[in-house]
Parts: sequence; structure tokens; C-alpha cells
Amino acid sequence: MTTTETPPAGDGALRHFYEDPRVPIGSGSGRAQRQLRMLRALLAESGEPQVIVDIGCGDGEATGLVRRLRDPDQPGHTVVGVDWSMMALHAAQRHDLLLIRGAVDSPGLPLGTGTVDVVILSEVIEHLVDTDSAIDEIHRVLKPGGRLLLSTPNLAAWYNRGLLALGIQPIFSEVSLRGVYGRPGSQVAGHLHMFTKRALTGFLTARGFTCERVDGAPYHDVPGLLRPVDRLLCHWPSAASILLVQARRT
Repeated sequence: MTTTETPPAGDGALRHFYEDPRVPIGSGSGRAQRQLRMLRALLAESGEPQVIVDIGCGDGEATGLVRRLRDPDQPGHTVVGVDWSMMALHAAQRHDLLLIRGAVDSPGLPLGTGTVDVVILSEVIEHLVDTDSAIDEIHRVLKPGGRLLLSTPNLAAWYNRGLLALGIQPIFSEVSLRGVYGRPGSQVAGHLHMFTKRALTGFLTARGFTCERVDGAPYHDVPGLLRPVDRLLCHWPSAASILLVQARRT
């Protein structure tokens, strides 16, 4: 494992929040497997070794799965994990990854312009202060035609529509980094920006990307009796729990 350090930027309260041991540094095996499926389909199109950067790699579980992708007839891919939390990077060390401490929004990634084939941004964009700068920076490091694989909770998920109609704060949304107010759940997630499908695709298009595919994914904390409904609504991404976007740098 090699770690390159770039001092993280951002608000001091946020830095403190993400170094708090009580804050989760991974999204679980579901996120990791979902990310792997998205990437496998993409890599099958190319057939060439790729430079893959996982921004917000957290505990490295998903990034480690990506690193272990191998084609016996080809050299392996170059896989880099990026996070601004030293707690997360320490946890990711067990996966023997090339790790960089840094932030995507400011001061930017310590990567050359046009050097990356695939950027993974899995349930990270909702945590960023400056989403514009972050996506501009991803656009910079990607090669022309390079792909962004992005996932994020859906503000317009089917249950959020009902909750909001009842005057209840939507799931995934936050009003404080110190406690949960007005919505179900007890875990403060640190979400600063929430997207609908229309907002997310419009935002990426304006930042120089072509959205090639938008899918839905289920949310692991949906109560058991409602999980069949949640899975069914993955076929209607606008109302799905999680939005999955594959976008090409133009």
C-alpha cells in the first residue's frame, strides 16, 4: 500500500465530522457489489487496461474489489483510492491499495489532466460542499471519452414523495451535522446536496458530460415488507431509492 497525502480542504466542521469514529466510513457490501457490476459492464467494452480512480473510497471495500478485477490475458488495471479522511484511509490499507489523501472539490486532485479512464463517485456527491468544482475537476482528470460512474440517494425516492406530502423531512436529507431532526432514522449521514434524476442529469450535462445510462437501485434500510416494492421501483429510476449514472466526458 502506498499513500500520497494532499491536505484536505473544506469547512473545519466537516473535517471534524468525517474523522469522528462514530461516522460510517463505508456503505456496506451492497454498494461495493453494485459498483463492481457497473464497472464490469464498462470494462467489457474496452478490453484494455484502464486507470480507475475511486473518489471517496472510504474503507476501501469497493475499491479492493475493483483492484482484484483481472483478465488472465491482459495486464491488470491501475486502481487508485482517494479520500480526505485519514480514518478511512487507515481502514483501506488492508486492501493493499494505492491511496491518495485529498479532496475532489478543493484544492483538487493530484492527478494529471486527461490521465484517467474511469472515475467512480459512489455516494459521495451528496457530501460535497462545492459540487460544481468537484465535477469540473473530474472532467479535467478524465481522458476525452472517459467515463464517470456516479451513484447517489434519490431525493424523489417513492417513499420520500409520501413523507414530504405528510410534512416529514425526506430520508437521506439533513438539516444538521449534530443530530437527526424531522425524519426517520438516527444516523447523521452528512448529506449536503440531494438530487432528483432530472436535477442530476441536467447538472452533469451542464458540466460537460453526456449521460449514457441512468438506473435505479434499492436501499438496504427499507423495511422488509416494503423491499419488494423498492426493488420493483428500481425499474423507474425517477422514483428509485438510489440513482446510478454512467456519463461520458465530452
